[in-house]
Amino acid sequence: MKILVTGADGFIGRALVARLLSTGMLPGLGDARRQVTLLDHTFASPVVDARARLVTGDLADERVQQEAAAGGVDCVFHLASVPGGAAESNFERGLDVNLNATVRLLQAVRRQGGRARFVFASTIGVYGAPLPQVVDESTVPGPALSYGAQKLIGEILVSDFSRRGLIDGCAVRLPGIVARPPAASGMLSAFLSDLIRSLSAGRPFTCPVSSEGTSWWMSRTCAVDNLLHAAALSAEQAQRRRVWLLPVLHASISDIVGAIARIHGAEVANLVTYEPNQSLQAQFANYPPLHCPESLSAGFKHDGTLDALVQRALDGP
Repeated sequence: MKILVTGADGFIGRALVARLLSTGMLPGLGDARRQVTLLDHTFASPVVDARARLVTGDLADERVQQEAAAGGVDCVFHLASVPGGAAESNFERGLDVNLNATVRLLQAVRRQGGRARFVFASTIGVYGAPLPQVVDESTVPGPALSYGAQKLIGEILVSDFSRRGLIDGCAVRLPGIVARPPAASGMLSAFLSDLIRSLSAGRPFTCPVSSEGTSWWMSRTCAVDNLLHAAALSAEQAQRRRVWLLPVLHASISDIVGAIARIHGAEVANLVTYEPNQSLQAQFANYPPLHCPESLSAGFKHDGTLDALVQRALDGP
């Protein structure tokens, strides 16, 4: 089996690749460890494994895509993107990577034939702000940023290519995944990760949203679980729904601080101060309850408890 992972050296990509190479089995698709092609613009820590083929280059470069897809692929995990803040500040770059490169990748997979499984990492950013009182599987998207608009178009393309029998694709709408490393990711929601990482290490943190602000939370471990599950959906499940809203934990900032305090000591609660930024509050800390019974019945999962989320949030690699 041949698998292609774009954005393979990213926060989620590294964990997905590690899982593919360690466990490797995708029900219904076979052993994922035979060959995994990793595509990213750079590799800070290159994977050393005979089954891994590294392709370094710009996803928006068609020649790089052709090299990555050479020899055919059975399954694609398309994770690469220019994230929200970066796509908003550099519209041309966001458009080229998030939309144009996705179209070219779909075309490359289409031309090889064989209806490869195609898992597209989309975003809850397709819903925009303000959100309705409840978000569920019938909520109509209305992106407020270019990133969300580009991802929504990607979802539609994946669904249409699948309808035409050119690929066997699905999109999963990922929430903010925690806890990302403290680097310049270009993600406006990075403070959610910084909160967990700083307080868990016993460092003070100034939170840019109020303690009552509510968000949707998912660990990287759980995100990888759900991506792998998407790749292993039965033909019937994939045909029934091409875009999946993932189960999440809906919790306030104070709920998360409480979970960190239970794990790392009560004094942690005294390390956080609040200086709310109204724009960030509106975009990332005003989330209503989320209901997705179809996704749950199809086997997608959340982290279970906030304590489990906090512990998993700092898992390697």
